[in-house]
Amino acid sequence: MSPGTIGAVEITCPRCRTTTEARFYGPCETCRGQLRDMFRTEGRVIQLAEYEPKMNVTPNAVALKDD
Repeated sequence: MSPGTIGAVEITCPRCRTTTEARFYGPCETCRGQLRDMFRTEGRVIQLAEYEPKMNVTPNAVALKDD
């Protein structure tokens, strides 16, 4: 294994307390699948109001000058 390569290490799943091998610490593969299924939602379309800029600044005389 080269110095930049991350190998699998033995960890204890923080959710179900089973011992497994993984590259990074976290839930085991079984728990990750259960969490994905539990929190999966369908996409939805969100209707936003059309943008309307605020007019809290009064235009100056140069901007209103007619040539």
